[in-house]
Amino acid sequence: MLSDITLGQYFPGNSVIHRMDPRMKLILTIIYIVGVFMVANLPGYVIALAFLYLVVRLSGIRFSYLLKGVKPLRFIIIFTFLLNLFFVQGETPLVSLGFFTLTLEAVENAVYFALRLVFLVMGTSVLTLTTSPVRLTDGLERLMHPLQRFHFPSHELAMMMTIALRFIPTLLEETDKIKKAQMARGADFESGNLLARAKAMIPLLVPLFVSAFKRANDLAMAMEARCYRGGDHRTRLRELKYTKLDLYGALAMAAYMAVIIAEGMLLG
Repeated sequence: MLSDITLGQYFPGNSVIHRMDPRMKLILTIIYIVGVFMVANLPGYVIALAFLYLVVRLSGIRFSYLLKGVKPLRFIIIFTFLLNLFFVQGETPLVSLGFFTLTLEAVENAVYFALRLVFLVMGTSVLTLTTSPVRLTDGLERLMHPLQRFHFPSHELAMMMTIALRFIPTLLEETDKIKKAQMARGADFESGNLLARAKAMIPLLVPLFVSAFKRANDLAMAMEARCYRGGDHRTRLRELKYTKLDLYGALAMAAYMAVIIAEGMLLG
């Protein structure tokens, strides 16, 4: 299951999506997520899925690979679905069992919230899969640069966010290695009740945290040894520039949002 997590990984390529400016990709990803949360009916989610599928095809990434990244989150999605199913009130009853009444509005709300989580993960994964860590850091920093006049540490925050995101695959790989080593020594992570399985995770979490702190310390020492200094005086190998691809992407996103808004007005 750990190998199925795609968030934080980078898929090298030279596709249309790969060549777009990271600032534009960040902005368009945020707009896409906002559009998903504006949707309030099934046809709207079909439009959001069709747009995402088109972007994935243009990026050269297999759509099945993107779906694989949703698999580790299935428990969170199911939990969110059940919460909305049991705690959302409605006016159209479907099933009544004693004190519990299942309504049509609760079912619709549960399905929509689950779909929003799926599209949120998949949309964010497209961003990280098509943007290298360096370009993602530069894009975040440049977008937050106007806040520096208020003494906002935009570069430091962008660097921390990008390093944390890119450490996800490394920590997952380390977790898998430690888990296999513990299982070879007789550790059991599957049997027993919830409390027993939680206790069994302690031999896994302790070396994982030690390894994570060691990696963080090694990275900090490596950056200091190379006299790394971020901020205004930092030079870049490739300066970020908007191109026609970014204009086409903005127009495509504008068309997507127009369709979402029009669909909501007609069917909402």
